[in-house]
Amino acid sequence: MDFVVPTVDLGSIAPALLVLATALLVLVGELFTAPGRKGALAVLALLGVAGATAKSFLLWGQSETAFGGMVALDNYGLFFGLIFLIALGMTVLLSVRYLDQMDMDHGEYYVLLLLATFGMMLMASGTDLIVIFLGLEILSLSLYVLAGFARTDLRAQEAALKYFLLGAFSSGFLLYGAALTYAATGTTNLARIVGFLAQAGVAGNPLLWIAVGLLMVGFGFKVATVPFQMWVPDVYQGAPTPVTAFMSVGAKAAGFAGFLRVFLYAFPALSVDWTWLLAALAVLTMTLGNVVAIAQGDIKRMLAYSSIAHAGYLLVAMASNSQAGVSAVLFYLVAYAFTNLGAFAVVVYLARQGQEALELSDYAGLGSRAPLVALAMTTFMVSLAGVPPTAGFVAKFYLFGAAVEAGLVWLAVIGVLNSVISAYYYLRLIVIMYMREPSALLALAESTVGAIFKI
Repeated sequence: MDFVVPTVDLGSIAPALLVLATALLVLVGELFTAPGRKGALAVLALLGVAGATAKSFLLWGQSETAFGGMVALDNYGLFFGLIFLIALGMTVLLSVRYLDQMDMDHGEYYVLLLLATFGMMLMASGTDLIVIFLGLEILSLSLYVLAGFARTDLRAQEAALKYFLLGAFSSGFLLYGAALTYAATGTTNLARIVGFLAQAGVAGNPLLWIAVGLLMVGFGFKVATVPFQMWVPDVYQGAPTPVTAFMSVGAKAAGFAGFLRVFLYAFPALSVDWTWLLAALAVLTMTLGNVVAIAQGDIKRMLAYSSIAHAGYLLVAMASNSQAGVSAVLFYLVAYAFTNLGAFAVVVYLARQGQEALELSDYAGLGSRAPLVALAMTTFMVSLAGVPPTAGFVAKFYLFGAAVEAGLVWLAVIGVLNSVISAYYYLRLIVIMYMREPSALLALAESTVGAIFKI
């Protein structure tokens, strides 16, 4: 039997390789960087982000496969890669001062962020279930460590342990789903799965239905849909705030990158059934996330449940099973990335030596003491709520429009009602900032925050 060596085209994954190379450089550079000067590693990480971003733009418009059809170079993967790079760059910028203030200034932090981004980019470009799983594991292992990076904080250790246990559990579902897909179709390559189903059909193949169900459970854990969302509030609350911001944007986008490519590309023959299942999950996820967020007094937990609700909105577009739905998801993720990262940036900025402004009451009086910071937070909250004319409103308009075009008017109506519910807890924070007396924490911070921002 002849052994054929597959063509290795490293150029097709050049942006991801640049991120990986930067991670290795930062890892080596950490050995030669003195304590208290780890910020230099952040500069190196940002240079890697800039290089990978430039390469992504140079590759834009190309369409080819590599590594035996296991990886695709296309605008879909490049677009998601740019989202990941934006999230990485903003997280690095948020982390430099935060790590120093919280006594967590260790160089491996930036290495883990870069490796997590490499895993995300591998997921987005993968056209084989094994590659997607490999990228997911690289991402997950990095985030498990980052979630517990505050080594002396018991909440961080609890968050890391919960994330690890539930993440490993969900990875098992995804891997079993890939294994049963291979058993049912004889391949894990998405293009070959499409070809097999076109010839053999789906009737009389129970393994395929079980495989699709397991894959949906695995991806459901990663994007935090009901009933697989239980890890999100505790992990978001316990992890360092820049890590929480990175997870809320990057990890969610990576989960949807794999989710979309697998279900809308490989299993369209089963869409009549999984479309209604996604619609039901969207309703449950939106409703639970928004209703429970109302009861939260911790801003990170509030944004955690908000993140769950936004996963529900994204499922609305996925349930439409159309090109318009895919475009809506991509636009929504960009708008969500900037607004959510911006909200967490305000939380990071208000942190002081060893103490963070996490309770909603800590934001009382912010409108008078730091008006520009309060204005920025107001803009982010209004956009997350979907109030016109913000990017969040336009993104939701596209999402619900895709559902209406697909005949899912009832789902779009439920989405609009959930947006109305979400306005309560987003606007509540605005009311607290402008109409409540300042808290003790803000009073202590006035000399630094007010000196820069007070009008």
